[in-house]
Amino acid sequence: MKLIHKSTSCLLHLLLLAELFVRSSSRPTVSSPLCGTFGSMIHHVDTLINSSKKIHDLTEDELKNFDAIDHRLDSLPHMHHNFAHIRLQQVNKSLSQLYADTQSFKLHIDWLKTAKENVSVSSQSVEGASNHLQRLSNLLRASLQQMDEDVPPVLPPSLPTVSTAFDALLLSVEMSDRLHIFCDWSKRVLRHLQRQSCSRKH
Repeated sequence: MKLIHKSTSCLLHLLLLAELFVRSSSRPTVSSPLCGTFGSMIHHVDTLINSSKKIHDLTEDELKNFDAIDHRLDSLPHMHHNFAHIRLQQVNKSLSQLYADTQSFKLHIDWLKTAKENVSVSSQSVEGASNHLQRLSNLLRASLQQMDEDVPPVLPPSLPTVSTAFDALLLSVEMSDRLHIFCDWSKRVLRHLQRQSCSRKH
């Protein structure tokens, strides 16, 4: 009887130790449902970076003549460039802001396309940017809806009058520069959010 009691007691202790080990061991990391979506967003931002360089249809040498142009598109979003600011970004607020900014750029790009056509300038160079801004916007909207977050409204911007082909060129150069800055900022934010979401434990 003593032998049976000792065996039972020993087995019980082993079972308790095994359960303790299982409970104390780290559980596998489960990625956020948004993890893969961030990759798609970054892909469209990368494509937008390339598209932004083509908006004005100028060579690098020609572009040097427009270094000191006055900025007239005050309604475009202004980006923050402080690394510490990026580290404080939260997923819901960041995606809401990126959605609003992306929609703003989409409205400006579509306006520039129409403005170019009105002064008989080819608008083909801005079509690619418009398409990728729309796809990025769609991904951001779907992500916000998946998180049960409100999709922020975007008001129509106040835009300058374009009366000549040279006017359209000046605005194209400004748009190209501002879109490139937006893409650089957005990519940094999205990468930060991707690292947060894809390494989060549930």
